[in-house]
Amino acid sequence: MSTYDVPPERLERWLVRWAEQHGAVERTEVHAGRVTFVAADGAEVDCDPPFPPLRAQGGVREGFHPGPLLEHAARPWVVGVLLVRLGGHAAGVFSGRRLVASKVGSRLVHGRHSAGGSSQKRFERRREGQARVALDAATENAVRVLGEHRRDIEAIVLGGDRRALATVIESPRLRWLAPLASDRVLDVPDPRLAVLRATPDAFLTTVLRPRPDSPQ
Repeated sequence: MSTYDVPPERLERWLVRWAEQHGAVERTEVHAGRVTFVAADGAEVDCDPPFPPLRAQGGVREGFHPGPLLEHAARPWVVGVLLVRLGGHAAGVFSGRRLVASKVGSRLVHGRHSAGGSSQKRFERRREGQARVALDAATENAVRVLGEHRRDIEAIVLGGDRRALATVIESPRLRWLAPLASDRVLDVPDPRLAVLRATPDAFLTTVLRPRPDSPQ
């Protein structure tokens, strides 16, 4: 099954075009985490919006009713973003696509040593120390940036290395992130400011899954 990540500004146009290709929409199913449109020819498209649940959950309605989905997707979400890799980290708070607070940092963490013996053990101990310092710095920046906006943040988006992220968010000062965190972990390069600024292109999209597949 093909999937399409569609930003809020293109979502209505995508759905209207899909409906026209399939002879209009006969039924709309609105649930907490998904909206499904069923077309006259039997084709369906599942729409998974960012940051469920939807406020308006109307069950099944006859006809084409994209309003609840479009309204939800277009909201100016206040989102906290935490990107962590061993060599770098970035924390930011977005209001819609606008970055309102951020902190980016980097720490040297050497790659793994291929040689054996005592030299490798010394190298690994040094590398573990570097990694610990890097993750401590990521934690401190996350506490500072995200914690300052804790009351306003509606959702948390994580990205980078899963093991490094797990270490950071296990900090007692950041455990409040877990209930707000999206299931999807963004695959990002070394976290720099430009990478952080681009994350709304990923986390604001609605994932569309047409059934059966059709060209879009």
